[in-house]
Amino acid sequence: MSTLSTHVLDAVRGAPAAGIVVTLYHEAAQLDSGTTDTDGRIGALGGVLAPGTYRLVFGTGAYFADRQVDTFYPEVSVAFTVAEERHCHVPLLLSPFAFSTYRGS
Repeated sequence: MSTLSTHVLDAVRGAPAAGIVVTLYHEAAQLDSGTTDTDGRIGALGGVLAPGTYRLVFGTGAYFADRQVDTFYPEVSVAFTVAEERHCHVPLLLSPFAFSTYRGS
């Protein structure tokens, strides 16, 4: 069984990015959504994930607007593949004009 979590860090502030709405999609269907906690984390999204391609959409525009910070990215979309039974962790390192992600553990 595969499960999913995420973590967002605000690289400019050097702190967790709390309050970002994150939505999980499988193909065109929305499966789940949540909001990052005070540590910038969502511990579980989507329940048990079957093999396939998924997409996380991070509501970065609203996050920066709440902080009165201009941003180039109104949202960040990260597609990933679940191919085996494991826990999937998708971290996002965020700034107003750049982002980075990787397959976490």
